[in-house]
Amino acid sequence: MVRILQQKQFVGHEIHGKSHKYYPLITKETYTKSFMKGFVRRYFSGSYRQMVSFFTKEDNLSLHELEQLLKELKDKNS
Repeated sequence: MVRILQQKQFVGHEIHGKSHKYYPLITKETYTKSFMKGFVRRYFSGSYRQMVSFFTKEDNLSLHELEQLLKELKDKNS
């Protein structure tokens, strides 16, 4: 698993004798942005509207949460 993370350039390592010290090459925020873009592209045809609609229909988003999202969108575009 660690080798896969290294191949994807998420993790680097240093050799110390017979042991290895592993460290992140990207931040959690960078990984999260990349993951979410891929997730929306693969499962919702790149449409954030479809993603929000899906979670709303599945009752995973409350009206209050939707209102908060709308407020954040309005604040971002102001």
